[in-house]
Amino acid sequence: MQFMETDYDYISRLSAEEGIFFYEQEYLEASDQKLTFADNCSALTGIGSLPYNPNTASEADTYCINNFRRSVRIRPSEVVTQDYTFTAPNWQAQYQEQPSKMKYQHDLYKIFDYPGRFKDEQHGADFAKYQIEGWRNNADVVAGRSNTPELSPGVCFALTNHPREDLNVNWQVVSSEMSGDQPQAWIGNEGQGTTLVNEFEVIPSTQTWRSMPHPKPRVDGPQTAIVTGPPGEEIFCDEHGRVRVKFAWDRYNKADNYSSCWIRVSQAWAGTGFGNIAVPRVGQEVIVDFLNGDPDQPIITGRTYHATNRAPGGLPGTKTQMAIRSQTYKGDGYNELMFEDATGNQLLSMQAQKDMKTKVLNDQALTVDRHRVKTIKGNEINTIKGYRTKIVTGNETNAIEGFQGSTVKVGQSAAVQGDVAQLTGGTHTSLAVKIVTIGSGELIRLECGESALELHASGAINLKGKSLNVTIEGNGVINTLGGVLGLNPSSPGSPASAPGESYKESIQNSIDGIFNKESE
Repeated sequence: MQFMETDYDYISRLSAEEGIFFYEQEYLEASDQKLTFADNCSALTGIGSLPYNPNTASEADTYCINNFRRSVRIRPSEVVTQDYTFTAPNWQAQYQEQPSKMKYQHDLYKIFDYPGRFKDEQHGADFAKYQIEGWRNNADVVAGRSNTPELSPGVCFALTNHPREDLNVNWQVVSSEMSGDQPQAWIGNEGQGTTLVNEFEVIPSTQTWRSMPHPKPRVDGPQTAIVTGPPGEEIFCDEHGRVRVKFAWDRYNKADNYSSCWIRVSQAWAGTGFGNIAVPRVGQEVIVDFLNGDPDQPIITGRTYHATNRAPGGLPGTKTQMAIRSQTYKGDGYNELMFEDATGNQLLSMQAQKDMKTKVLNDQALTVDRHRVKTIKGNEINTIKGYRTKIVTGNETNAIEGFQGSTVKVGQSAAVQGDVAQLTGGTHTSLAVKIVTIGSGELIRLECGESALELHASGAINLKGKSLNVTIEGNGVINTLGGVLGLNPSSPGSPASAPGESYKESIQNSIDGIFNKESE
């Protein structure tokens, strides 16, 4: 990423990282000038040979080299680069490189570079190699002087006639500085000639020159940006939850799915398969920081509200509330977990915009110190695969407006310490395949209108009715042991009392009184 640097500085830095050098070929016509990029010395141009002649004047017509001084310098002996990438967090990501030749120096001068600005093995190995070659680009160098303008960076030549035979080899020019003088242009110096001095540096032609690493611009601090995405999309991310953004200073890119590189998002908690995840949505403002100040390694560290993207609720009126509220994707509504901390009005509120699922892998305990209100507007299904115990220390009232059914496979028992009252507005049917037992310690009474039957604990049985119809299809036996069977006696015993003809209406009124009260 180009940040706070000129185009030339940007190209120079990237070229140095990738082991590329460049040089300009000058021509008389501007349209003929060329800028050449290369990554190996084999691409250089040769101009033949030049003789060494220290006694020749600079204005001589014959091109030569009149000064050629070699120097060997102490430079770093090893480069170790290291980096990190979240796509391979367990990768060691460390590479080291030493030069093939080191003259007259120890191998103790190491450079450790972190971050090494690489994210894969090939770049890691290459960058270490390019760096050591860059740091040692002038470890073995020759400074010279010549009168030829042909010695410019990117040119190779063969030196001849030097008294040191080891210098009569091929060289490549890595820098040159030319100065010329035309004294005859001044009045009184018409007889003097034009001179040219070319101060240059060369290295062996078999050595590929690399630039030393260029310092990378650093971002001073965090910046704000707006999350972007393709038209019509509200959430745009990749498999790592990264998003794209548009910075306020970006004058060229549109606010779409190509506005920036993918940027990682810091989360409150991040573990292997667990933690917190909240992907910033398109249009939200985020805070972007940069790892080690590197503009090529942005990371979103926070989000912030602004004038058109306000917080839920209405601040400062809801300043006592803390909320986690989502937004329905391409729709209205939200899920929310809200905490109200106002003294005397403390509240924990939860809203599910549609469905809600809760799973407890072991026990669940619920304690309500006061009241509990539960409203279900649809259906409720409870499945209990074990035992169920229900304890109500006070009163319990069940109101069912529809039908109630109960199925018990094994058995059923009910124990009531006080009284039991049951009202049925229709027909009451009780059937048993085997035995039906109705027992009482004092009295069993059956009554209906003008009829009544009483069974007393003393053994007395009273039956009262307007008429009696008994049909026995087999034998009939009436046995009075030790007593008298009287038919229409003059002094009959006290009959059972019957409720009378209004008994049905009385029962119906009781039913209506209960259900009409519940409907009010």
